[in-house]
Amino acid sequence: MAYHEQTTHIEDAQSGNAGVSHSLRMPLYHQIYLVLRQRILDGDLRFDDQLAGELDLVGEYSVSRITARRALEELAADGLVVKSRTKGTRVQYRPERPSVESSSEGLLQNLLPMGKKNTVSLEDFQYLSSNEEVAQAMNITIGDIVQKAVRIRHFKSGPFSILITHVPQDVGRNFHMQDLKKMPLLQLLERAGIVLEEANQSISATLAGAKLARQMKTDVGVILVDVRRIVSGNQGRPVEYTRAIYRPDKFRYQMTMSRIEGEEANQWSSIERVES
Repeated sequence: MAYHEQTTHIEDAQSGNAGVSHSLRMPLYHQIYLVLRQRILDGDLRFDDQLAGELDLVGEYSVSRITARRALEELAADGLVVKSRTKGTRVQYRPERPSVESSSEGLLQNLLPMGKKNTVSLEDFQYLSSNEEVAQAMNITIGDIVQKAVRIRHFKSGPFSILITHVPQDVGRNFHMQDLKKMPLLQLLERAGIVLEEANQSISATLAGAKLARQMKTDVGVILVDVRRIVSGNQGRPVEYTRAIYRPDKFRYQMTMSRIEGEEANQWSSIERVES
């Protein structure tokens, strides 16, 4: 045990290299795993590429061979790499990114086909009092009753997003729990006769806590994409407030902008691409 503690101390003192740090409250092998995992998901390391071996990682990160081996084992357990005595460690990850394209003018209509290309599991469905965040987003009074639903979207490769939606009580009464398992919420709103006019959306980031990491089948502390959207209907009334949390390795939001010359001022027209 004394030898193990001494070895760990030596690693901590020297491990400020290549994106790992002893100051983080995270094991060194997991830090190396996260660095290599991101390189694979970003495409820096592609399918069938040779990955650095244990001895290479020892030199690059100034860690023990046990630590390097553990990092490679974590990658193999996730199905990102395959280890072979003859060929070493090679990348076996192949990205699956079917896309949905839309113009900014047709955003609402094009959110519907995206919802149809995946399976959805309903994790929570209830009516409750709105908190300050929901009330402000939906322009209602704190404590007003809203319908809340939590759904997880899945593609073939596993879960890629969690949708936490709130709608006003009178709107929510137009559909049932079973409907949310079968149809996108926007389609249910339109079925109820609500004309969808506008969607305001913001994109930021959040860290995966224990529950979120378990639901998304990822690691605690991983950065996730955090999208918040307010959809307004007839006469500008907010009819949906959604918080959508995505795994960045399974979701990409891309915008292509083109310059258009006008009589009064030059403007930019955008084409948005959602990849998952």
